[in-house]
Amino acid sequence: MHIDHCFARPPIDPAFIEQLRTRFGTSLHLTQAMLHQHGSNEAHFDVVLPDAVVFARSTEDVVDLVRLCVAARVPIVPFGAGTSIEGNAVPVRGGVSVNLGEMNAILRVGAEDFDCTVQAGCRREELNEHLRDTGLFFPIDPGANATIGGMVSTRASGTNAVRYGTMREAVLSLKVVTPDGKVITTATRARKSAAGYDLTRLYVGSEGTLGIITEVTLRLHPIPETISSAVCGFQTLEGAVDTVVQSIQSGVPLARVEILDDMQIRAVNAWSKLSLPEVTTLFFEFHGSPGGVAEQVALVEALATANGGGDFAWSNLSEERAKLWKARHEAYYAAVAFRPSAVGWTTDVCVPISRLPECITETKRDLQASSVPATILGHVGDGNFHVIFAVDPASADELAEVQAINGRLVARALAMEGTCTGEHGVGLGKQEWLVEELGEAVDVMRVIKRALDPHDLFNPGKIFALH
Repeated sequence: MHIDHCFARPPIDPAFIEQLRTRFGTSLHLTQAMLHQHGSNEAHFDVVLPDAVVFARSTEDVVDLVRLCVAARVPIVPFGAGTSIEGNAVPVRGGVSVNLGEMNAILRVGAEDFDCTVQAGCRREELNEHLRDTGLFFPIDPGANATIGGMVSTRASGTNAVRYGTMREAVLSLKVVTPDGKVITTATRARKSAAGYDLTRLYVGSEGTLGIITEVTLRLHPIPETISSAVCGFQTLEGAVDTVVQSIQSGVPLARVEILDDMQIRAVNAWSKLSLPEVTTLFFEFHGSPGGVAEQVALVEALATANGGGDFAWSNLSEERAKLWKARHEAYYAAVAFRPSAVGWTTDVCVPISRLPECITETKRDLQASSVPATILGHVGDGNFHVIFAVDPASADELAEVQAINGRLVARALAMEGTCTGEHGVGLGKQEWLVEELGEAVDVMRVIKRALDPHDLFNPGKIFALH
């Protein structure tokens, strides 16, 4: 997808590059390979190169970089693992990409208080490996091994959101470098507070447009006594979705419930070397005591049978569960691999759970009429699902067709009082729909952006057009 370069991009002053070299030494990178890595993205957006890449190793590094960039009026774009899929970290005005991946320390674990503090570049999988011996875990699981700072910036959620919530609920406090070079802490470790504006929530989901997150304090949860996973195929898409809705309405505390339509199962089988029946399928996971899990399983299995579900394939073995969820997490790559040389165009919406059956079945009909291969999958327990198109980037007709289908999907979700993005963020791809969804509230966002970043240097061009 072509990015409209509506921003002036004056050449970088060589004196500024020398300032960076003096301050950051070998942490400054100017090679084409490094610039390309930080100008690329997982999705269909054009590559836009930054002018320089700096690897930060401390909050002090970020402060110094911010002050240099602001003084020279050079844009600064935070970069974590590069796994975002709405072009969230593409440096559309060039400038400096600040890579936070080496700020990956786990600073503190408060097992008695069920919390921890990490640097922004800490990866979620490494955090959970570190926590294993404490009996605690961090439940937010977007699939990719993303950095915690990136997950905060895009308000990530994922497969466990139906039980444990999203990053909005997981974050207790943030350390942030503001556009004027100050370091602020947005809250304490207290589980609740009525002290002033909720600055933590302001930065959660702000995609690096208001400041650069360097440390995160997170809620943790006990590792469940019993974990059981199951896979169940359905005769119809409607039957699968109805099973999820009825399970939630019956009060079943599902830990995970993922839907993969027949096309996605075909892709997963080929990519992950599985042999699942190529029908719409639900992946379940249940957490709790042995008795509680058994009750949950019995109720959901009965609902599934009534809705045309087949046999449940159960597993309590960690190795089998890991293989199952690894296949789910690699579904994006599986879907794109449908076609040689294709790129992924991924979109998502979220609707009230009562409208999910209607939204997802209408979307499936739209995809069946499309010439572009596409799959449906998602976290249906909270009304959120994704569509992944395997599109030919050289075909203007295909790109236009997918854009039209995406538009109909988002319009459908908004008409059902849903949202244009359940977890991917706005980035570059959903800006017009954000205005459609929130109207004049976007003007309030612009006021906040101008107040905190008057020169529009922090990840410019994302979420909304400032002018």
